[in-house]
Amino acid sequence: MPVRKIQVGQVWQKDGTSETFLVTKIYNEALTTYAVLRRTGDEMAPPVRVRVTHSNQTATLEGFTFTQESGDF
Repeated sequence: MPVRKIQVGQVWQKDGTSETFLVTKIYNEALTTYAVLRRTGDEMAPPVRVRVTHSNQTATLEGFTFTQESGDF
């Protein structure tokens, strides 16, 4: 599900799995925006860097689905 803006604190589910990830940081590098995600419930897991895709006033994370509105997390 696309959202208008990726924000710190949002929970996203990795496509094809039941793993959920928390957005911990958003940053720009050159002309691309990245989100840093950490697996929920596992603070020792290494962070994952994911490219943010923007289109038509929405933003998505490649390979992830926004879960907070659906209650699937």
